[in-house]
Formats: sequence, structure tokens, C-alpha cells
Amino acid sequence: MKLLLASNNANKRKEFQAILPDNIVLLSLQDVGIFEEIPENESTIEGNSLAKARYASEKAGVACIAEDTGLEVLYLNNEPGVRSARYAGENANSQENIDLLLSNLKTIKERKARFKTVITFYDNGKYEQFEGLTNGSIDIMERGGNGFGYDSVFIPEGHEQTFAEMSFEEKNELSHRKKAIVSFMSFYRKYLDF
Repeated sequence: MKLLLASNNANKRKEFQAILPDNIVLLSLQDVGIFEEIPENESTIEGNSLAKARYASEKAGVACIAEDTGLEVLYLNNEPGVRSARYAGENANSQENIDLLLSNLKTIKERKARFKTVITFYDNGKYEQFEGLTNGSIDIMERGGNGFGYDSVFIPEGHEQTFAEMSFEEKNELSHRKKAIVSFMSFYRKYLDF
């Protein structure tokens, strides 16, 4: 069974494929002839997820899932949130985003944060959304070489290691993305029966 993932991020695709059942093959945007970047102009994580799923599904003519993830830091009024990938500017890279985050929290003791993922399943003009949350805190410095994005500064609740210090398998067990995917799969199994 094939399902389109509206993302060019190879790390996200790897996480999805590791969690999804073996009988679901994720197609990439390139597999269906979509080579342009899908804009992320919405003001919420939910909005970005839906916009990407709708765009890719309608352009390719197949069922699609898309996700948007943001890091929400309590002290920063849930920033960077929907702008997590562009926190330090439109063309910022992960390192610049992390540097700005750590700078903004430099003297702050309250470092509670959470990762929020919203997955949208879109097919024939209808959609459903699924949320996954991982609570934790922001470390005072980067640690670890695994993962991507803010993984090197995010410590999941109940742990001492950052996501970037954990193995791929350990991170997946705690992952906000996994929680959203599990919720999606519960729906998708029922959807396929109709």
C-alpha cells in the first residue's frame, strides 16, 4: 500500500517509515513529480500541516499525509512554535535557530518546553488531523550528535539525555511524531475498511 508523505526531509521520512507498518510504503514528493518546496505560510502548526497535505494530494491525485512540528517553550510564550524552522530568520539553519533559542533563554531558569506534531491525512477533499506531544525542557547547551533540528537541546521529561544523545530507536519511543503517527494509524486502519 502506498501513501504520499508531503515532505522533502529525509530524516522525517526515515522516522515515519520506521514507525509505520511494513505494508505501507511512503512515497516522496519526488516520486510523484513534485520538486518545488511547499510553502509554510500559515499561522499555526495545524494550518501548515493541512496546507501541505492538501497541496501535495491535489497536485499528485493521491492520498497524502503531511506533518508540521514545532518546539514550544513556555517562557517564550510557546515560541518558536510554528516558526521553529525559521526562528532565526527565513533562511536560517538549525544551528542558527538553536543559537538564538539558547541566547533567549541564557539567564532563564524556567526552561519547560514541548515538541508538538500535527499530522494531516488528506484524501479526496476530506481531512483528519492527529496530534502528538512530548514534554521536556531545554538544556543550557547542546549535547549529542544524533537527530536533527532542536534535538541537541531538548531533554524529554523523565530523562537526562537530550534527543540527540539517544539512539534513533530510543528517541522514537518518546517521539511526538510517533504519538501522532500511532493516532493516525488507528484512524487509517478503519479508513481502509470503508
